[in-house]
Amino acid sequence: MDSLTQIVLGAACGEAILGKKIGDKAMLFGAIGGTIPDLDVFIGSLLHTNEIDAMLFHRGFMHSIVFSVLAAFVLGWLVYKFYNRGRRLSTTTQKDWVVLFFWSLFTHPILDCFTPYGTQLFAPFSNYRVAFNNIAVADPLYTVPFLLCVVILMFYKRQSDKRRFWLKLGFGISSVYMVLTIFNKLYIDGIFADSLAEKEIKYERFSIQPSILNNILWYGIAETEDSYHIAFYSLFDEADQFSEWRIIPKKRELRPEKYQDLKDLAWFSNGYYNVEEIHDSKYAYLSQGEYLYSDLRYPLVETKEGYKPVFNLKLYKTDERLDMHPFTPDMDDFSFTMLALWKRMKGR
Repeated sequence: MDSLTQIVLGAACGEAILGKKIGDKAMLFGAIGGTIPDLDVFIGSLLHTNEIDAMLFHRGFMHSIVFSVLAAFVLGWLVYKFYNRGRRLSTTTQKDWVVLFFWSLFTHPILDCFTPYGTQLFAPFSNYRVAFNNIAVADPLYTVPFLLCVVILMFYKRQSDKRRFWLKLGFGISSVYMVLTIFNKLYIDGIFADSLAEKEIKYERFSIQPSILNNILWYGIAETEDSYHIAFYSLFDEADQFSEWRIIPKKRELRPEKYQDLKDLAWFSNGYYNVEEIHDSKYAYLSQGEYLYSDLRYPLVETKEGYKPVFNLKLYKTDERLDMHPFTPDMDDFSFTMLALWKRMKGR
């Protein structure tokens, strides 16, 4: 999930493990542990000159169980050596620090597994991307109550029962909400399947996920032999069926068999993608022979020009490989899109 959420969760883990012994400093170290896996964004850019490789490095090994275990021992040993001195001598043990960093590191990829982006939890043994698609990458209803509880508990002394109460409340509210999103996902799955049957769409597979910042408006995509059928559904819609159907023809103007980079991007998108040569004057700054890769796994967004994919990558050929220009969300007017999202959430 987003960085703020991971910081809050990491801080809560730190408080749970070492809060009684060292107070607020436990939350600081837990927040650091909860942030470390996402440093793969920067490490990937240092390790790879190819932008595709750098992007695919994110949520790889540094989001795995193996990394959580190894990093917990290394960080636990290192922090203990620096912390256990002077007035702090013998106030903590090395085991305390290993446990703190394990939980702050491990809960990060576990939380990411519930999002559509997913994570390679079993790397390096498998590149399988665990993604349950039940909560958006950023969801205020998960984060804000948890954050408030963590902030409030800081006003109490480290041995106070009220401090533990607010910690448990934060974990409890966020966990209950996560469970509710799972049941919501199962419910929406059934509605999308029924909607496809009613439209007599013979699909090979389908995927649904919530739109950004909420668990109310859902996006569904069904794949057929030659196209994708997409639609939306809000929990506040009058009819229990998806609407605003659109058909997007499959476009494969580059073939995965020829480019391993495209095969990797297709894996990243779980096969829901289009790639076409760019002829649009909007992309006139690009050279001829460049391609637009659209990740259709993510919800289309409403713009002044109509619905369009937001996760568009501009690809180009280089040295028998593909590379891409730095990614920026393809959204002309953010305020317009957010207002349209809010209106659609309220139902139709």
